[in-house]
Amino acid sequence: MTLTMYVDTDRWRAHQRGLLAEFDGLVPVAKGNGYGFGNARLAAEAARLGVPVLAVGTADEAAAVAGDFPGDLLVLTPYRSGEPAVELPAGRVVRTVAHTEALTALPEGTRVVVECMTSMRRHGVAVGELPRLPVRHLAVEGFALHLPLDRPDGSDPVDEVDRLVRAIGEAGLPTGTVYLSHLSAKDGLRLAERHPGTAFRSRIGTRLWLGEVEALSSRATVLDVTPVSRGERYGYRQHKAPSDGHLLVATGGTAHGVGLEAPKYLHGVLPRAKGLARAGLATVNRTLSPYSWQGKQLWFAEPPHMQVSILFLPGELKPPAIGDELALTVRHTTTHFDRVVER
Repeated sequence: MTLTMYVDTDRWRAHQRGLLAEFDGLVPVAKGNGYGFGNARLAAEAARLGVPVLAVGTADEAAAVAGDFPGDLLVLTPYRSGEPAVELPAGRVVRTVAHTEALTALPEGTRVVVECMTSMRRHGVAVGELPRLPVRHLAVEGFALHLPLDRPDGSDPVDEVDRLVRAIGEAGLPTGTVYLSHLSAKDGLRLAERHPGTAFRSRIGTRLWLGEVEALSSRATVLDVTPVSRGERYGYRQHKAPSDGHLLVATGGTAHGVGLEAPKYLHGVLPRAKGLARAGLATVNRTLSPYSWQGKQLWFAEPPHMQVSILFLPGELKPPAIGDELALTVRHTTTHFDRVVER
C-alpha cells in the first residue's frame, strides 16, 4: 500500500530526446529529491541519453550518483572554503565557485566553473572582480550564468548574457563554454549568433524530467473507509463531521511531502483572490487536499499525519474500496514517492 508515481516511459523518454535535440549541449540536472524520481534513477537516465556531463546540487549528491553516471559531475552549489570534505571520484567532478576566496582555497588543478553575479542577485563573482580572479592554479572549464525566471521590467536575457560574456573576454578569461539556466532554445541561438566562438550549454532539470505532464501520474492507495454521520466526532482533534459521508485513510503524509507547500509568487488579481479564499477557509479548518475521487477534489478531514492522510468524502459519492487508488496532484520537487512504476 504505497504512494506511487506511474510513468509512461516511452512518452517520457521521447520528451527527453526532443529536448536534447532542441538544446545543443544540454546538461541534465539531478538534485534534491530527484524531481520525485530519485537522483540515482535520473543519473542512470542521463547516462542512457549519452550526455557527457550531469549537474547535481551538492558534493554529497555527486558522491551518491557517481556509480550511476560515468561522465563528469558538475556540482551547482558553490564551493565554500572550509566546507566538510566529501570523497569524490577523482578527475570527474567540476566545482562551481562564486567567491574569490573560495578560488584561492581550492587545490592546484581543481576543475572549476566560475559563476558570475547576474540580475538574480543570489551569488556570483561581480564583473569588477573578473580581471583579478586568482585562477592560474585552477582548470577553468567555463563560466555559469544563473538567470531569473521572470522579467517584469521587460529586459532581454540575451542582452544580459551578452554583456557578461563580453566582460569575461575583456578580463582575459576564456569564453569557450558558458553554462546557462532559464534561457530558451531560441535565445540560445541568438547568443550563438553574437558569440560564435562560445558553446552555450543549458542546465535543465524541471523541464527535462517533468515537462511531459501527460507521461506522469500520481496515485495514493486507500487503506481504510469508515462511514460517519453528521456531527459524529473523529480524528486526533475530534472534529465533527460536516455531513453524512465517509472518512478515507489514504497513503501519503508529511513524510512524503503531502500537505507541505512552498511559498508561491502570485501574479494578478484572480490568483490573489483564490489565495485569500484558501486562507479564509483554513481559519475554519477547511483545507482542500490534493486527492481526488471520481473527478471530485476531496477535503482534508484533518491535517495530514506522518504517512497517511484522512479525507472526507461527502455522502452523495460512492466510496472507494480498500486497495483502490485515488488520483493525486502534487509538486514533484517536494514529494517523496514510495515507488515509481513504469507503464
